[in-house]
Amino acid sequence: MDVCFITLLIACFLLASSFTIVRSLSKPPLLGVHPLDEQYFASEVIKCKDNSKSFSRDRLNDNFCDCVDGTDEPGTSACPAGKFYCRNIGSTPQFLFSSRVNDHFCDCCDGSDEYDGSVNCPNTCIMGGNIEYKTDHHFSRVGGLVGDLGHVGAKQAKSGVSLDDLIQKLKGLKILLIIQVVITIIVVVFRMLRRRARSKRRRYH
Repeated sequence: MDVCFITLLIACFLLASSFTIVRSLSKPPLLGVHPLDEQYFASEVIKCKDNSKSFSRDRLNDNFCDCVDGTDEPGTSACPAGKFYCRNIGSTPQFLFSSRVNDHFCDCCDGSDEYDGSVNCPNTCIMGGNIEYKTDHHFSRVGGLVGDLGHVGAKQAKSGVSLDDLIQKLKGLKILLIIQVVITIIVVVFRMLRRRARSKRRRYH
């Protein structure tokens, strides 16, 4: 009876920890935030990095500058001193001045700096960045394609979408792998405890 109870406790603990990991993997990343800083913004009350004051999590990226150093607005252009982080998966990550966010010009090769929908920035990271795109392939939803390279822009947009799909599939595979590992550990622990229980019974008999 004790062995079964211990096995059940271990199973519950492993399942709970796996769900926590799955939840953290499925959460979308904070806009304009470096991955190493995500933990900093996880609490309900966040301090400005210059220690001038604190702000609640619901004021993060609300397009109003609460911190002089721009800590509360990593994903908007509200704070002049703010910095926006481009993940640029498939190319080189970079920081931008916050004034470049939603300025109708594609600075990040993943297009994350232009999220308000006024400009359509296809993901060109997989093709080595956005230098060529910025000069020759700039197009917006309002004005259409500039120049005669419409087919190239469309191909780039398609490849950007497929890269995002690939990233989502990889995340799904990670989650499945974690669940499989947890189930395997539970089965192994259960069998070990069962064998011990049997060996103890044999000794007593």
